[in-house]
Amino acid sequence: MGMSKAMRQMPERSGWAGEAGGEAARQPVSDEACGPSQEHQGTGSAKQKAGAGLLLAAALTRENLQAAWKRVKANKGAAGVDRLDIEQTQRLLQTTWPQICRELLTGTYRPMPVRRVMIPKPDGSQRELGIPTVTDRLIQQALLQVLQPLIDPTFSEHSHGFRPGRSAHDAVKAARAYVQSGKRVVVDVDLAKFFDRCNHDILVDRLRRRISDQSVLRLIRAYLNAGIMEGGVKMERQQGTPQGGPLSPLLANVLLDDVDKALEARGYSFARYADDANVYVSSMKAGERVMAWLRRLYGKLKLQINEAKSAVGSAFRRKFLGYELWVGKGREVKCAVAAKAQNDFKARIRQLTRRSGGRSMEQVVQGLRPYLLGWKGYFRMAQTPRVWRGLDEWLRHRLRALQLKQWKRGTTMYRELLSMGARADVAHRVAANSRRWWRNSTTGLNSVLTLAWFDQLGLPRLS
Repeated sequence: MGMSKAMRQMPERSGWAGEAGGEAARQPVSDEACGPSQEHQGTGSAKQKAGAGLLLAAALTRENLQAAWKRVKANKGAAGVDRLDIEQTQRLLQTTWPQICRELLTGTYRPMPVRRVMIPKPDGSQRELGIPTVTDRLIQQALLQVLQPLIDPTFSEHSHGFRPGRSAHDAVKAARAYVQSGKRVVVDVDLAKFFDRCNHDILVDRLRRRISDQSVLRLIRAYLNAGIMEGGVKMERQQGTPQGGPLSPLLANVLLDDVDKALEARGYSFARYADDANVYVSSMKAGERVMAWLRRLYGKLKLQINEAKSAVGSAFRRKFLGYELWVGKGREVKCAVAAKAQNDFKARIRQLTRRSGGRSMEQVVQGLRPYLLGWKGYFRMAQTPRVWRGLDEWLRHRLRALQLKQWKRGTTMYRELLSMGARADVAHRVAANSRRWWRNSTTGLNSVLTLAWFDQLGLPRLS
C-alpha cells in the first residue's frame, strides 16, 4: 500500500472513536461518502455521541484514513492549487503526514485555497467548482466518514440528495406518488447560486446543534474560509461552500434541513434533492401561499429563490431532476424524460462527436459509451418507449453522417461502401451526393451501416 508508511504514524484506534471511523468507511456510496454504521442507525441527535475531541480523533485513526484515501484515489479527480496529483500527493504524505496530523490535532492546520474551475452547462452558462488539494480531499473525506453516520439520521425523510442509500430516483418516485394521490399543483423551488451564497455563520451554527466537538467545528470553519484561487490570485470568501469537496454536500443538507423540518411540521408533501425542492398541493391558491412562506424561510437562512426557474404550476408542466410527469392509461401517472433533458442530451452528443482529432468511428463510439450508459441509467424510470427509439435513431443518424464526413470524397465513399457489402446503386447514389452528409445518412445507407454494425462497434442502445 502506497500510504501504509504514512499510516504507521496514525494513532491506533481505541474505544468508540476508532469504531466510528472504521464502520463509517465500510459502505461506499456516491460523492466519496460512506454509509452509516449499524450502531448509529436511528440516532436522534449527534450530540449524544460527539464528545469534545472524539470526532477528530475518530477521523484521524489509521483505519478511517486508509478508507478515506482509498475513496479519494478511486474518485481520481484533478489536482488542486498545489498542482499535485494523486500519486505525487501520496509520495509527499509519506514524509509530511506526521506534521499535518499534529497541526490538525492542535488546531493550527490551515487548508489551502480551492482551485476555481468553470464547467460549461448545456444552456451556455457555467457552473463553478472549487477543487481542493488531494491532501485536503483526504482530510475532508476522513471527516465525512465520521460525521455522516451521526448527522444523516437527523435529516428529513423527504431529503434525497447526497445521502447514503438515497438517490434522485427516490425523489422522482415520491413526486410521482404525490401527484398520483391527487396533488396536481407543484411549488417548484430552485435556489439562486446556493453553493455560492451559503452563509458561513448560519451553517456553522446549524452544525453546532448536531455536534459538540469544537476542534471539528474549527476545522470546518477553516475549510469554509480557505478562499478560492484563480489565475494565481487568492480571493477571500465570506460565504459559499464550493462544489467539489467531499464535505460540501453534507454541509448543504445541514443548512437546508431547517426548511425541510418546517415543511414536515405543517404536513406538506414534498421532495428535495440538494437545492431543488418540489412541494405538492391541491390548488394554485395553496401553492402561492406556500411559495410566499418559503421565500420567508429561505430568507432567514440568507438564501434567495431563483425566480426565473421557480414557479407554482401544474405538476405535468414542470420538470423535476430532468423528469416530467404525464398521465397514461387508467389515469396512471408516469415518468418521461423532460424536453430540456433531451435537448441537453443532443447537445452533449454533438460535443462528443465533433469531427476533429482524426478519430476513427471505433474511437468515437468508445468515447460515447460512458455518457450513454450513464444517461440511460439515470433516466431508466422513463416510461416513454417512443422517445427512446427516437433518440436512438437520431444518434445513429448522426454517426452515419459522421462516417461519411470521415470518408470525405465520393470515390472513398463508393469504395468503402462496396467493401462493406453495399449494392453498387446504393454506393453510387451516396457517393454522387458526397457533401450532403445528413441527407445521405438515411434510406440506403441504413442497409449498410446497420444496427448490427453499430452493435459490433459497441454502441449502447437506449431503447
